[in-house]
Amino acid sequence: MRAAVLFSGGKDSVFSVFCALSSGWEAELITVLGEEDSMMFHKPNLKYTEMQAEAMGLKHYFIKSDDELNGIKKFLKKNKFGGIVSGAIASEYQRQKIDMLGEELRIPTFSFLWHKEKQLLSDVLEYFETYVVAVSAEGLGKDLLGKPFKEIKAKYPIHPLLEGGEGETFVAWAPFFKKRIKIEKWKINWDGIRGEAEIERAKLSDPPKTS
Repeated sequence: MRAAVLFSGGKDSVFSVFCALSSGWEAELITVLGEEDSMMFHKPNLKYTEMQAEAMGLKHYFIKSDDELNGIKKFLKKNKFGGIVSGAIASEYQRQKIDMLGEELRIPTFSFLWHKEKQLLSDVLEYFETYVVAVSAEGLGKDLLGKPFKEIKAKYPIHPLLEGGEGETFVAWAPFFKKRIKIEKWKINWDGIRGEAEIERAKLSDPPKTS
């Protein structure tokens, strides 16, 4: 099956790509350039999703959308996909939006990670090279931006996967990648409460050596 995977470059969408490929599907990545205040889509470092797709060896598309899912709907209507894959974990809002889109287009939707927080957290910590690229919650400070996800040790209750909007991530390597993304330079933007780590320079490199 040809599957459209909604792809932000973060841990949830990367793991969803892995699930689609493991199901034997032909995964193609759809990155949405949404509104700044979108409740649906991740925003930091979207231009580097193209490099991630190259690292995986998969097709990739950028889509502009000014009202959440309108751009995706137009794109999917023009292309024959057998299903839509999202990285929804706990957000009823996100999942319902995607399910409604699938119903309208008459194609099935898949949320492989739905309520699988423990499994996802364990696998991400063990197998993914993941960086924190945005923080916006009490207890998560400037010092975490551009640092490995596994270094998060918040003093205040937050979702372990930053699912409540507390932060965003970027995956530079996963075991199914053909290449690793080597991040050479970050630009840190911090307003005293929240911030982002913008990738200024990165390149594809050989995969890590395994013992």
